[in-house]
Amino acid sequence: MSDRGARAKALFYEGYNCSQAVLCAFEDATGFDRETSARIASSFGGGMGRLREVCGAVSGALLVLGIAEGYSDPTDPEAKKAHYALVQEFARRFREKNGSIVCRELLKNVKTTPGAVPEPRTEEFYKKRPCPELIADAAEIADILLAERQNSGE
Repeated sequence: MSDRGARAKALFYEGYNCSQAVLCAFEDATGFDRETSARIASSFGGGMGRLREVCGAVSGALLVLGIAEGYSDPTDPEAKKAHYALVQEFARRFREKNGSIVCRELLKNVKTTPGAVPEPRTEEFYKKRPCPELIADAAEIADILLAERQNSGE
């Protein structure tokens, strides 16, 4: 497991949601402090506010990729194309390793409670979920993609 993967996993165990854990693990790369990172990613935990849509760890990693490698010029179709290709490559690698990028599919074997109220972070909570490993995977894949782009000079 990479340093960032281990850091993201540890942040989840501290109580940060999956998206926050990933984004906060990249504070040195994003330049954001912990509070800013946590606020930016706060809506994406539980597959977007516990809706169980796109996995929060995936969303956190995509926030990292956008901050580090995103485009800002809306009139630059090549930059947009390159960034979307990066997003799709992240999703491909995550899906290849975990079977899906959708929270409810990743948690299909876990009994969860519906609604907006987060479940208490107990030993049982952590034991029954694949989330810590998914978080580490998302951080590691983002880290690898950033290193590959840096090494290729992109």
